[in-house]
Amino acid sequence: MQTTQSYIQGQWTQGKGEDQPICDSITGEHFTSINVEGFNIPEVLAYGREKGDTLRKMTFQERGNMLKSLAFYLQKKKRAFYELSYRTGATKRDSWFDIDGGFGNLFANASLRKLFPNQPFDVEGDPIDLSHGGRFMAHHILVPKEGVAVHINAFNFPVWGMLEKCAVNWMAGVPAVVLPAPQSAYLTEAVVKEIIASGILPEGALQLISGTEKSILDHVESQDIVTFTGSATTGRLLKSHPRLLEESVPFTMEADSLNASILGEDAVPGTPEFDLFIREVRNEMTVKCGQKCTAIRRAIVPESLIEDVQIALGKALDKVTLGDPRLKEVRMGSLIDKKQVEAVKKAVDQISKTAEIVYGDFNAVETLNAEFDKGAFVKPILMREHEPFKNEAAHVTEAFGPVSTLMPYKSLEEAIQLSKKGKGSLVSSIFTNDDTIARDYTLKAASHHGRIMCINRESAKQSTGHGSPLPNLVHGGPGRAGGGEEMGGKRGIKHFMQRCAIQGSPTTLTEITGIYQPKAKYKETEKHPFAYHWEDIQPGMSLKTHNRTLTDTDIINFGNLTWDHFYAHTDITSLEGSIFEQRTAHGYFIISAAAGLFVYPNKGPVAANYGLEEIRFLRPLYHNDTIHVRLTCKEKVDRDQKGKELPSGIVKWYVEVFDTEAVEEDDKLVAIATILTMVQKKQTTFHDIDRDFVESKLKALSEESQPQWGMMTPQHMLEHLEMTLKIATEEISDFEVATPEEHLEKVQETLYNYEKMPKGYKMPLMKKDGLEVLQHENLDEAKKALLEAYDTFVVFFREHPDATTKNAVFGELTAFEWKLLNRKHFNHHFEQFGLI
Repeated sequence: MQTTQSYIQGQWTQGKGEDQPICDSITGEHFTSINVEGFNIPEVLAYGREKGDTLRKMTFQERGNMLKSLAFYLQKKKRAFYELSYRTGATKRDSWFDIDGGFGNLFANASLRKLFPNQPFDVEGDPIDLSHGGRFMAHHILVPKEGVAVHINAFNFPVWGMLEKCAVNWMAGVPAVVLPAPQSAYLTEAVVKEIIASGILPEGALQLISGTEKSILDHVESQDIVTFTGSATTGRLLKSHPRLLEESVPFTMEADSLNASILGEDAVPGTPEFDLFIREVRNEMTVKCGQKCTAIRRAIVPESLIEDVQIALGKALDKVTLGDPRLKEVRMGSLIDKKQVEAVKKAVDQISKTAEIVYGDFNAVETLNAEFDKGAFVKPILMREHEPFKNEAAHVTEAFGPVSTLMPYKSLEEAIQLSKKGKGSLVSSIFTNDDTIARDYTLKAASHHGRIMCINRESAKQSTGHGSPLPNLVHGGPGRAGGGEEMGGKRGIKHFMQRCAIQGSPTTLTEITGIYQPKAKYKETEKHPFAYHWEDIQPGMSLKTHNRTLTDTDIINFGNLTWDHFYAHTDITSLEGSIFEQRTAHGYFIISAAAGLFVYPNKGPVAANYGLEEIRFLRPLYHNDTIHVRLTCKEKVDRDQKGKELPSGIVKWYVEVFDTEAVEEDDKLVAIATILTMVQKKQTTFHDIDRDFVESKLKALSEESQPQWGMMTPQHMLEHLEMTLKIATEEISDFEVATPEEHLEKVQETLYNYEKMPKGYKMPLMKKDGLEVLQHENLDEAKKALLEAYDTFVVFFREHPDATTKNAVFGELTAFEWKLLNRKHFNHHFEQFGLI
């Protein structure tokens, strides 16, 4: 029997102490053990801090793409995770929340890279002017902490619990040491083994201690971060650890909570909201066998409807089948182990001192393809507390299983007060079709809940559910729930970074932040800024334009063109009492005129206008005023290659419009804006293909040239390229496109990126086994034929510029797309034979 291993300091290992047996939740079979004794924890933490430097130096874009690649990789391996997850007592649906939900966190956090600058740190908020004139200023930056994130996780979500936290700290540039709960650490281990095997993360970014390591908090330092998910009792104990206090280590706790769901007074039987409430309470009682920190523990319903709710819930729970979670007929699996069964019994006994059990018990029940006594099975239990203001047990005792308590309220105010008696929860929900009720409940109850979900017939179909935390929303809650926050999109990433206020001149802060600060020194350029590729553009790069005088005719024509006939532009007799003195230029005409001054007319790397982020008009401009413009690179934002677009990034340009003839310094700047352009990136992966280049490489090719991969001879390679050119000109056309039509668009899009062709790919028109029969007498003849085919290709598309011809892999291609294909294809085979 194998012991569940740990991954520390770059290797898989196990402890040296006594094994702790771990059993299958359904069968009771002892199939693995846990042992984490004897690890050198100070060295484990030091290893993460040291190796974490690689992660810290990566940009947000690099980290995000790393998470995206990891998510795709893990998705291909998930079948094995599902098989192992059944041992935890989880059904297929339960496992989906845990496994696919965990991968979803990777995808969601990967997408956040678009909200960050293309650098390892973040710049937060707006610049702050600390002096009149803006020569001394401040900004805030966030840099990765130089420690490790120590994640102490609960047993109920062995995959999601790890990835929802690690995705965030990895995006922040911080490595992690994960400590899953012993009962389900084997599933976490399986996922970590695949993560390590993928090689996608830098070494040290993830370490795993598969079980409870009680001494780890003794060795954390001020740059570390600790997170905990589990019981409120254990959380409070850890939170008060002397080392956390001495080193001021950030500690985030997500504890069990007595989450409440409210049935609105309008949601009577027969309404969609009543049915939705019944379904949601049943789901939250039975998903993961009720082992969710977000499950509905208190169902708060109008006093007049409590009998209806109890009957409807009983009928819904009657449909819940228990047993082997591998069976599709099984709606609920088991608790994690027998100890948890006893813990649930103890909690139910405590609540039932005042509350009545109205559904379920702990007696044996029929289980499908499983033996009740061997597994950790519990039937759903519904209780009813008749006097919820008098009796406290249901508000302070959590039965961490398929257990919930009904309680009545007389008014919405009572419902609000009952929800607060849980002393802080992760989530609450209200089911009502009356938006006034939803508003009143939300605003008055929000202080005591980390999240509130309002459900009605309109939102139900798209609802993610009461108990589903989402990566882009904060997860946490006040009071008993731990007082912390996790996830929350960009907010969550900041928890693992250090915020630092920086002060200096605008020029200095421009260099530090990588974002142009107003009134910083300009960087004059040799060429127009729009003539540079994305990589060569730098913040502060600037252009001063020539002048333009705004005429009365310009203003009138712009009004007629746009139909903007605001009185200040058209009726000079109505200016009395306004801020305007004469006929006033339209604000958007000023920006349009500014664009006319700074736009580069020639075709170049700027592919498109991408939008406008901000615009302000500081004072009016009148006819006969003269303006000039400063166009300055403010910031660069990386962008994924999409569709049939050449790779590009976004450049934010700071546009300043000046009154050229203004005398006073404060009067010169009249408008500012931030415009965005899509700017193409340099293509440095491939050599451009023309006849001279091809001919020069053919001279270096001989019969003795050997391929670096594949079985082609030099002549086979040339005849293969010749055939492709003849296909482009339709000299060869007797074939079908092999790629299914529904995939053609995606396949064609790959022509536009700067990624090399895969090695060893077999073109559909080539022989599956062995080499093609050679068509030319020798290599020299093949060289001549290839050059002739290339010349024919050039002439064909010069004479037929709008033609499209088919390719066996890519379908119908334009002349431009054939050139993209040729560039990749020729480079691929010339590299194959060491010619480039």
